[in-house]
Amino acid sequence: MKSYVIHFIRHGAIDETLSGKYIGTTDAPLSDKGKAALRKLDFEQDYPYTKVVFSSPLKRCTETCKILYPNITPLVIANLSECNFGEWEGKTAEELKDSEDFQKWLAGDNTVKPPRGESNADFVRRVCKMFESIVEGLMKTGTTDSVIVTHGGVIMTLLAVYGLPQAKPFEWVMDNGCGYSIRITPMLWQRDKVAEVFKRIPCEKVDNESEI
Repeated sequence: MKSYVIHFIRHGAIDETLSGKYIGTTDAPLSDKGKAALRKLDFEQDYPYTKVVFSSPLKRCTETCKILYPNITPLVIANLSECNFGEWEGKTAEELKDSEDFQKWLAGDNTVKPPRGESNADFVRRVCKMFESIVEGLMKTGTTDSVIVTHGGVIMTLLAVYGLPQAKPFEWVMDNGCGYSIRITPMLWQRDKVAEVFKRIPCEKVDNESEI
């Protein structure tokens, strides 16, 4: 039976001065170090082959696509964007510690949202609806291999909802430029909406010359 493989890749690193700040829909580009690290990963390891790349519209994702898949024009999808942190964008947890809503949000209260931002529940609903539409499109077109370049929060959320083995979002954490490959079997997907997470990416290069 035909299966569909989707490779999730987290974008490269952004400016270190933004470390620890909530950077969701802020359109920060890749840092020079982030670009160099991606090129190093691409040289030393293997990223999956694909003819189709989906990307968040934010610069840190589209720039990652250009480095890793320079010959492919990505299909940019707005709902692949990271969570909108609203007025909490660009602030650290230390700066927000006195906010009662922030404390509730951190504790996992899905009804609380950042001022002018989106709640956890709204974020999950948005990215899941988007992902299911992508899967539907892949099945309709018979596209068996694809790459999604997006944000850590998006990937961790989708794997927590659909991934097997089952795990909490934080258990799917990944470094910049890295990610996971999943395999979708149509019958299992249509019945249970689950997908097998079967490897981390990128992978170590195979030295064909050393093989017997």
